[in-house]
Amino acid sequence: MVKMKEMRVKMVTFDDFMKLDIRVGEIINAEIFEKVKKPAYKLWVDFGEEIGTKKSSAQITECYKIEELIGKQVLGVVNFPPRQIADFMSEVLVLGIYAKQGVVLIQPEQLVRKGDRLG
Repeated sequence: MVKMKEMRVKMVTFDDFMKLDIRVGEIINAEIFEKVKKPAYKLWVDFGEEIGTKKSSAQITECYKIEELIGKQVLGVVNFPPRQIADFMSEVLVLGIYAKQGVVLIQPEQLVRKGDRLG
């Protein structure tokens, strides 16, 4: 008999999930983040008129080159408090999947308006 590894997933309510403000943004600028321990990029993401352009630090260098990022639509949590990372203030959490090849960004399947909300 094969023992299945027990998954320990913290349960949240639907109301907890709805507290997250997850929006679509477009990466408009990206730079190598030289002052961090793990390879990362500095990203500037345009979330449309209501939210504007926000900064994020993203450890996505294994899967993406800077030139591939510009113009890419991504999902980001826009209502987390800003977080200081080295000399950079990260204002949003860009969402990705921890895959075997590295972090893969979560993107809409079709082109949508900047600022559109997941929900």
